[in-house]
Amino acid sequence: MSIDKLQRGVTLYLGLIIMTIILAIALGLSAIFINQSKTIREMGNSVIAFYAADSGIEKVLMQRTDPTPLNGYSETMANGATFTISVLSSGEEGCTANYFCVKSIGEYNKETRRAIEIIY
Repeated sequence: MSIDKLQRGVTLYLGLIIMTIILAIALGLSAIFINQSKTIREMGNSVIAFYAADSGIEKVLMQRTDPTPLNGYSETMANGATFTISVLSSGEEGCTANYFCVKSIGEYNKETRRAIEIIY
């Protein structure tokens, strides 16, 4: 066998190894980017759910003197987010406040939930 034929085989082998390495790097980077875009989308949903919960708290604070009629109140907002309010009076189990314990749970896309709790 001549040296030229041996070098051709080595060149083919090296080309295959280099292509495999490039493919592995490209697949690794795409997996990272896909994961990052999913995380960013979930963060956006989390912010929307948080502000929905905040809207529930604001609704309670507008009726600050007696928010108990709002216990179990739920509302769907224009962007599709919802909030549900839970009100406990002072002395009820789980409420250590002087007057009321209020918890508002915001939900967006039926998968992201955030809650805010106030006591006063």
